[in-house]
Amino acid sequence: MSFDLSVIPNKNIIVGITGGIAAYKSAILVRRLKDAGFNVRVVMTEGAQAFITPLTFQALSGNPVHTQLLDPEAEAGMGHIELARWADLVLIAPASCDTLAKFAAGLADDLLSTLYLATSAPVWVAPAMNQQMWAAKATQRNLATLVDDGVHVIMPESGSQACGDVGLGRMPEPEELARQVTDYFHKAQRAIAEKFGLLASKHVVITAGPTREAIDPVRYISNHSTGKMGFALAAACYAAGAKVTLIAGPVSLDTPNGVRRINVSSAVQMLDTSMQLLDEGCDVFIATAAVADYRVAEVAEHKIKKSGDELDIALIKNPDIVATIAQQDKRPFMVGFAAETRNVEEYAAGKLVAKKLDMIACNDVSRADIGFASDENAMTVFFAEGYHLPKRDLEKASKQEIAQQLVEAIHDALHHDPAQDEAF
Repeated sequence: MSFDLSVIPNKNIIVGITGGIAAYKSAILVRRLKDAGFNVRVVMTEGAQAFITPLTFQALSGNPVHTQLLDPEAEAGMGHIELARWADLVLIAPASCDTLAKFAAGLADDLLSTLYLATSAPVWVAPAMNQQMWAAKATQRNLATLVDDGVHVIMPESGSQACGDVGLGRMPEPEELARQVTDYFHKAQRAIAEKFGLLASKHVVITAGPTREAIDPVRYISNHSTGKMGFALAAACYAAGAKVTLIAGPVSLDTPNGVRRINVSSAVQMLDTSMQLLDEGCDVFIATAAVADYRVAEVAEHKIKKSGDELDIALIKNPDIVATIAQQDKRPFMVGFAAETRNVEEYAAGKLVAKKLDMIACNDVSRADIGFASDENAMTVFFAEGYHLPKRDLEKASKQEIAQQLVEAIHDALHHDPAQDEAF
């Protein structure tokens, strides 16, 4: 079982829109939910259609907009019931004072109120109304009833209102609503991953990106690594239930959701940080970073001025991070990476043995379609001899998909019993 928290696949959201000037914000909300990977269907009340047209939401959601309870074509298949069953979450935004009253009273005189009673999905409401209507005892009484019934109420914000009043009653911004919905599903998936995930309860440390070895205050030695593969692996490991610490070289990538990130620059800094984390407790160490093999023997204190046609710089060998970690008495499960331009599998198999790794993944970075900076990859995975596991060829796919397959390979090795092989 695996989980991808970078997107929310196959989750269905019904956005209910009621009458109010805040209905214009719902157009942006639908777009943001679609951007987050949700399937979205829109239900509009008659009042909502006075403020914004169904055609707008049809274009934004990519689905027909539902406006009538007794639509002969839809109701031939009990359309409102099917819609209620389809939803993973129902979000009413904006939720008018009238709609809240209908929900609290259990009325079912239009499509939205009928849908509310017919669905077993969580229902969220984002009220939007005049500040005095919000403060009215009847409204607060209805809200208390809805909360008792299990409805999640997203509190309105305070500010200037279309009527000229100032106070509570403004619907939160669409981006904030979309963030709350996304967080809700992330947390739900995370709870499942922590219990059933492939790497549940494991602490995974990942190195990613290049290192920079200073020549002087303005120049350095580095490579073309972007860190994309390592960051994809960090997201996949977290999604599989692991606690993840990402040691990142200098890259311009957002930190994956739920991942602890430690930024470093040089190979020595990356090794020092890795050793500290090893002392804290590490179950799996994944070395995806493209660590510079050499560093400058003596870094110039000031910028080196241009003089002559040649410049001689003495280099000394950098520590081998993955080999150093693998040699420790309390070593974690070790995963190495080999980015080669020729004899890829031969070199990778040699590194697996020489560096005493448990598993190594190799790829051909000379290929333009899967090399540095590419969003796709293709890899071959080898396991140490003691695991009795055959090599795996991971066909070309997105780095997110490759990361998922690598997590599965790590899981299989961690839980593989060689005795089972001897029985056959």
